[in-house]
Amino acid sequence: MTSGLAVASQVASSTEDQAPSPMMSAAANPLKFEILGAEPVADAAVPLLAFSLRVTNARPEQPIHSVMLQSQIQIEVVRRRYGPAEQARLVELFGEPSRWGETLRTMLWTHAHVTVPALEESVTVALHVPCSFDFNVAATKYFYGLAEGEAPLAFLFSGTVFYAGDAGLQVGRVSWESEARFRLPVATWRALVDRYYPNTAWLCLRRDEFELLAEFKRRRGLATWEQVVERLLAPGEAGR
Repeated sequence: MTSGLAVASQVASSTEDQAPSPMMSAAANPLKFEILGAEPVADAAVPLLAFSLRVTNARPEQPIHSVMLQSQIQIEVVRRRYGPAEQARLVELFGEPSRWGETLRTMLWTHAHVTVPALEESVTVALHVPCSFDFNVAATKYFYGLAEGEAPLAFLFSGTVFYAGDAGLQVGRVSWESEARFRLPVATWRALVDRYYPNTAWLCLRRDEFELLAEFKRRRGLATWEQVVERLLAPGEAGR
């Protein structure tokens, strides 16, 4: 019996020696995230929205060296109301409003990433999110369909944390529970579009349809694509 107790005591001691240090345990979820605002990025190569992201270290006694941070950004379409004009513009995306109880679901917008620098308490970084104006993209249809107000967004974070531990630099993971919500003003999205596509919209066509339009343009001697559309929309012209 005494020998058995001795073996059990040795096993317990060995398990305690292998247990994670307090620093390692603290790295499991030391970070909190908050979106403070958003604005268009001026003179970028592609249209970008810069989201101001505050990262807070919940345990400042454990300095963070850096964070390789990824974010999945979702549009929580059910978290706002839609006026009659917006309902009409969103029919292509969600169907008739009478069915919205079934068709409205959270949509994946995009992914973004940023490297967060060293911090003890908190730091604010710019999370750059590319924005397409391609009307084949569901997110573009959604933002364009909103007349005013805000678009409800959810940011789901993941990534790698490099922090100071008892044994020097150590590596942890951003908790899968880490997230932040933000209501993006529709006016901000429209300001971005107006900056990069002033009085312009993108329309994607099949190549064979484009060739038909190009032939129509050549036959009529039209100088611009705007003139092509105007001519086609003129009464009686479409069938000619």
